[in-house]
Amino acid sequence: MGALSHLRVLDLSRVLAGPWAGQILADLGAEVIKVERPGNGDDTRAWGPPFLKDAYGESTGEAAYYLSANRNKQSVTIDFTKPQGQQLVRELAAKSDILIENFKVGGLEAYGLDYASLKVLNPDLIYCSITGFGQTGPYAKRAGYDFMVQGLGGLMSLTGRPEGEGGAGPVKVGVALTDILTGLYSTVAILAALAHRQHDGGGQHIDMALLDVQVACLANQAMNYLTTGVAPQRLGNAHPNIVPYQDFPTADGDFILTVGNDSQFRKFAEVAGRPEWVDDPRFATNKLRVANRSELVPLIRQATVFKTTAQWVAQLEAVGVPCGPINDLAQVFADPQVQARGLAMQLPHALAGLVPQVASPIRLSKTPVEYRNAPPLLGEHTRQVLEQVLGLKAGTVEALRRSGVV
Repeated sequence: MGALSHLRVLDLSRVLAGPWAGQILADLGAEVIKVERPGNGDDTRAWGPPFLKDAYGESTGEAAYYLSANRNKQSVTIDFTKPQGQQLVRELAAKSDILIENFKVGGLEAYGLDYASLKVLNPDLIYCSITGFGQTGPYAKRAGYDFMVQGLGGLMSLTGRPEGEGGAGPVKVGVALTDILTGLYSTVAILAALAHRQHDGGGQHIDMALLDVQVACLANQAMNYLTTGVAPQRLGNAHPNIVPYQDFPTADGDFILTVGNDSQFRKFAEVAGRPEWVDDPRFATNKLRVANRSELVPLIRQATVFKTTAQWVAQLEAVGVPCGPINDLAQVFADPQVQARGLAMQLPHALAGLVPQVASPIRLSKTPVEYRNAPPLLGEHTRQVLEQVLGLKAGTVEALRRSGVV
């Protein structure tokens, strides 16, 4: 049994941040009921190509994007713009421990599905609202998407080649990282609220905002600004506080060198055949190397091009200097460590036979992650949930279906 197998989650969210939190809870054993719009469902179901293919190479219509964040859930289609649909969601909320939603501020109030309304039915409900900008402040009513928040929240000002270099300019991260991080923070907040409920009783409202999370995750760069008043600039792949800590060219490509201390720098200099760098007054300490990065980095580049990536990785790993190749995703999933950890897996799928999945990184010794079912088809579990969770008769469910409520 999973660590959270005693919990039921009502997931009213769509796209990525909310579904990501829901999938984490589901992987940990929670029963997650995903409520979707009849006919369309989660926006990401249509965010393709690529779409999952069946055994004959034909598209199943299931977008890869949707498949990334909805494993282990049950899909129920309910039109809660209709009074009967609203009542169904209220009944499900009354029987749930957690509710996740990412509608605009006040968006669910009109349907009686806001926290104030639902806590009357279920005082123990933990209600997690995920928005672009939070429930308060001048931007609260705005819609917010990951890309926009990466820009507004400062991440893009730190990502990309520095001014003066070819291709200079702000660049977004290659995945919707703000959404992912918001999903992770939301999961932490939900678990904290569960711990509080267990000891003191009662649910609570969780107010999560993409912008808040993005600013919080600026980490050392935020503190670099707050302690100096100087906004950090783009450095490409270089690190603002450590040198050398970036990509370097090799005889057959590029590799990543991450020297974290002076001892590692000494070992690197010896492997590079440049032991004199260690005693050079410009490079003897990390503080000096940061101050003189424009002199040191070109010297390192001149040295690294004489060995292949594999040679650098092998020789530096042998002396304990962290480094590695720059892999594309084909190389990632072919990597022996990735394979040994089982990070690529498959689950049975109603249309494709099997669907690929990326395994959860959470490893628990007593209550391991469970993989119960593939991301569900739209409405796949509507009848099952309404009959088993709410106790509706088959005829009642069929009448709701005919009327377009489910």
